[in-house]
Amino acid sequence: MKPEPATAELTTAGLATAEPATAGPHFWQGSFIDDEEAARRLAELPELAARVLAEPLSTELVLDACHRLADALGTPAGPVRTRLLAVLTDGGTAPAEASATLAEIADAIARPALERKLRRELGGLRPERLTRPDARETTFEAWAPVGLLVHIAPGNAAAVAPLTVVEGLLTGNLNVLKTSSGDTPLAQHLLAELAAADPTGALARRIVVLRFSSARTEWLRLLCEPADTVAVWGGEEAVRSVAGLVPAGCRLVEWGHRISFAYLTRDAWSDGATLDALAADVCRFEQQACSSPQVVYLDTEDDDEVFSFAERFAAHLADASAEVPRPELEPAEHAEITTTELIARLEEHLGLTRVIAAEDGSWRVLADTRPALAASPLNRSVWVKPLPRASVLAVLRPMRRYLQTAAIGGGRADVARLSRAVLAAGVLRVTPVGGMLDGYHGEPHDGVYALQRYSRRVSVRADEAFATTACLDDLAAPAAIPAAPGGPLLDKAGVQERLRTLAPDHAHLYFRSGGSTGAPALSVFTNADYDTQMRAAADGLLAAGFDPARDRAANLFYCGGMYGSFISFFSILERLNATQLPLAAGPDHAATAEALVTHGADTVFGMPSYLWQLFHAESAVLRAYGGIRKVFYGGEHFTAEQRRVLTEEFGVQLIRSAAYGSTDLGPLGYQCTHTEGSVHHVLTGLHTLEILDPEADRPVAAGEPGRLVFTSRTRAGQRLERYQIGDLGRAVDGVCPCGSHTPRIELLGRYGDVVRIGTYFLNVRRFIAVAEERLGYRGELQLVLDSGDGRERIAVRLDERYAPDPTAAHAAFLAAIPELGSATAEGLLTCTVETAATTAFERTPTSGKLRTVIDRRRTTA
Repeated sequence: MKPEPATAELTTAGLATAEPATAGPHFWQGSFIDDEEAARRLAELPELAARVLAEPLSTELVLDACHRLADALGTPAGPVRTRLLAVLTDGGTAPAEASATLAEIADAIARPALERKLRRELGGLRPERLTRPDARETTFEAWAPVGLLVHIAPGNAAAVAPLTVVEGLLTGNLNVLKTSSGDTPLAQHLLAELAAADPTGALARRIVVLRFSSARTEWLRLLCEPADTVAVWGGEEAVRSVAGLVPAGCRLVEWGHRISFAYLTRDAWSDGATLDALAADVCRFEQQACSSPQVVYLDTEDDDEVFSFAERFAAHLADASAEVPRPELEPAEHAEITTTELIARLEEHLGLTRVIAAEDGSWRVLADTRPALAASPLNRSVWVKPLPRASVLAVLRPMRRYLQTAAIGGGRADVARLSRAVLAAGVLRVTPVGGMLDGYHGEPHDGVYALQRYSRRVSVRADEAFATTACLDDLAAPAAIPAAPGGPLLDKAGVQERLRTLAPDHAHLYFRSGGSTGAPALSVFTNADYDTQMRAAADGLLAAGFDPARDRAANLFYCGGMYGSFISFFSILERLNATQLPLAAGPDHAATAEALVTHGADTVFGMPSYLWQLFHAESAVLRAYGGIRKVFYGGEHFTAEQRRVLTEEFGVQLIRSAAYGSTDLGPLGYQCTHTEGSVHHVLTGLHTLEILDPEADRPVAAGEPGRLVFTSRTRAGQRLERYQIGDLGRAVDGVCPCGSHTPRIELLGRYGDVVRIGTYFLNVRRFIAVAEERLGYRGELQLVLDSGDGRERIAVRLDERYAPDPTAAHAAFLAAIPELGSATAEGLLTCTVETAATTAFERTPTSGKLRTVIDRRRTTA
């Protein structure tokens, strides 16, 4: 983003407008109005602020609208870009400059840029939510808006005005922007387009843009008196005039004049490429930006070296100037340049200065033997001065209030040492030569983060009744969840196809699925996306009853082969600041049990099938220990009988899902202390959920089962929209007894749980329920499907440790599952029951998850 102007004066020139005669010059909450209406509404500004600020603003809403506008600005012949280009060019802006301005704004408000800004400045993508910065404590903190935020923008930097309002919106404020009466009405029209990009109208209610001269002090007074913060862009006189109107207790944010310079060591000033880059910086934006070089300092005390360098640099500046068209100067600018050059030429007779200037006056180099910092008259005018490095602090520190950027040219050690010196003197930014006007998304502005200046850090300290509450807002009201996008549904094959075109900067972290429902699939995250997801899952774990202040957790998920469960829960526990034993699942159950006992683990995380094996393989040790109080599982479910055994025989007090998620989408839901079975809250901060009819692409009726379709909203690279995850579920009505307004779903299994065999559809979960309810079975169950001579075969595999007599089990299944009994009686299907050791059950090699259905018909057909 182009830095702020070096000469940001509040102009009182006449109005230049591209608006139709019927439109007013001011934009007020979605409408263009005239002076008379603006004056009336200004008098009611305090009441307006109270009404608007009573409604919280979701940061995600701002990101979505900015994303839509950025896309529109980037569409060459699109209507939005066409309209805004006309606003600029009709106001006197050259077409090339107008196009560059819109490109600059589009880049600054693109979603990746704003997300990076939010993460850097406010710590995350939802800074307005009251969350626990330390999960061990029930203290909630958030960034709250300052309230009524008044922006007084400069008259000579078109992008500054709308972008400062975007910053105000990201922080949830009611924004009133004053633009110069001599500026183009770009800010009004661009912010009107931004408001139109938000279908809820919430952004429009928070935007007011007034276009008037600073000579209208009564209007300025009406703006400033009710303000909570006033941000003013301009020189000392402009800031002083506004400061006199700001009431006591109102925060004044000054974005004032700054001066920047280049500092060259001997090696750097002898390098032609360095001088070319420096000359380009001088010509860019006619030095109108605060980060433009106005002085070139040389690391020398020799006056002759200063004059010699000035001669050589003048040649480079002449070449650079010839390549960049020079705009016409205003009379005041021309007069200032003439006066400065004339005085310097007079001082040549004293041996103090030397002036090298273009014959046509298009550029000038002013060599001066005195090191004191001096502002140049801009417009390709630059001072050259000596400043030995030992004198940097003494010479520059008196001007520390005005210093901004220093470009340092030299060796690596020179850059390191000189950076420390100029920063100590008051400089705010250090850049390479040739990059003074470049920046990066999330860069501090004049030594501070703008979003923090437009916010308040607030806190709520609660008692232990809130131990399982991760976000206080969830207890207050339902969160606003953006609607799912339109378009076709996405399946796993579509996700894998999209990976072929994924940009490298969006692919930081690679995971593979466990492969329990097919071939392992790849999923890719940025590091920032992964962090956001792990923090959301960590919040869900708090709700499930995990206590990071007291619990000692053993991570027993599977690890290796790019499988993500162990790594993810390591990250989740780390973000909770919890005590953890990263053991991972392994075949040596004795060693694992010994580690649990030795290190006092009282909480275990893992797959149910692995944990079930561990508890039984080392039952004597773990029963004697009796210290495992909590079990958090993922990927599968414990049956009711297995839960009973863990509770009654091993002393486990809490058994709960650690998370509902997938490798492709990450965490999707969480359990709370009041959810039972397969019911989960949806992580609506990450995803939008649709529940669609199993047979058609339409929403199901309330409470009816259907296909779960997720749209991930916080993925920078691998954006997954309307992704069919392969699960079935239904919405659970009402507010959860835990008090959270976050919606809930009941998981009803996967598509693969239902198989067609012998012309009938059979659900593996029905077999599990029959075994548990009628046979008292507590082990694992697996269906093996195969082809036979004229009929298909289904084998029900049971754990021999808990299996009843196979004949009795066979009869129970035929009696309790009518479809199975009918297919067998009709000769369409052969059903058998077999018992086996748990080691004979087939599992996915990566995750260790039990394969509940093994269909061998595909390989024998």
